[in-house]
Amino acid sequence: MTAVRVAIGFGPGPGGWTEALTFAREAERLGVDSAWTSEAWGFDAVTPLALLAGQTARLRLGTGIMQAGTRTPALVAMTALTLASISGGRFILGLGSSGPQVMEGWHGVPFDRPLQRLRETVAIVRAACRGERLDFAGDIYRLPLPGGEGRALRTSAPPAEVPIYLATLGPRALEVTGEIADGWIASSFMPSRARPFFEAIRRGAARAGRALDGFETVAGGVVQFGDDLQRLTAPRKPGFAFEIGAMGSRQRNFYKDAYARQGYADLVERVQALWLERRRDEAAALIPDEFVLEANLLGTPAMVRDRIRAYRDAGVTTIQVAPAGETLAERLDTLGRFMDLVADVNREPASAAES
Repeated sequence: MTAVRVAIGFGPGPGGWTEALTFAREAERLGVDSAWTSEAWGFDAVTPLALLAGQTARLRLGTGIMQAGTRTPALVAMTALTLASISGGRFILGLGSSGPQVMEGWHGVPFDRPLQRLRETVAIVRAACRGERLDFAGDIYRLPLPGGEGRALRTSAPPAEVPIYLATLGPRALEVTGEIADGWIASSFMPSRARPFFEAIRRGAARAGRALDGFETVAGGVVQFGDDLQRLTAPRKPGFAFEIGAMGSRQRNFYKDAYARQGYADLVERVQALWLERRRDEAAALIPDEFVLEANLLGTPAMVRDRIRAYRDAGVTTIQVAPAGETLAERLDTLGRFMDLVADVNREPASAAES
């Protein structure tokens, strides 16, 4: 059985970028495999990785995610080639469609045919990274632009192999991931309820006639140790209520829909309704402890070890964790304890791992 890897997020917390860099360098020393950035409507996902590339030697560096549609596919390819070059081949391109609230509200870009846009972006980026001339006729992108003075160009940068992971949630989007991606970045994910996600990915792979050997899945949550479960779960509930109630509109919320497909349809409808009525404390109070525990890695060392197994057995190859702690030292201590547990699980014989 393949060993589970560990990832962290990379971004400024209360201690700013200096503390974030210290945390990432120490995480690399502890054996963490990769660090991932995100973008919504604050910091972008790319610039921090350029900073991190110069401060680390082994960490793989991923955008988790770069929003497709906010950049031309050629610019995505240029950025990927740049980060691959300056990191010595450690870059992973994570792409996603975001949602209409961000795309139309922040970027002023229509949230139009997001899956087709994502599919064409991946095709163009791969061609550019292989050093091919960009002669592409898609439904959304045409290169060169017809009727103009442009001509098909190839990159002047050295070609590079850049893995492309997709962050997707809906069934059709997951099928596209199975068809064309090297990996999947999961969110709103509970390993014990993960079958709908992976079934859709497998359908897409089967339709494309491809095997999923080597396909990577990145998923995880907060890791925190303790035996008072109520103390561990209570602070997490407002975040889930926000995700279900605010990260989308009443008509379209991809995160809410993902939890519904995992068996929580009635709950998320009630949480969203309360949130939209501005009864946000009540919305958070509806989130059961079980919900928080299933979506994170919380509890005693034995419980966290079982959660690592649950992610691994569901098909997750990299567990991305946010170690809890009020100080840098506390977060690193939590991460170090977690890494020891992952090593324990990875050392288990196959018969134990499969039982």
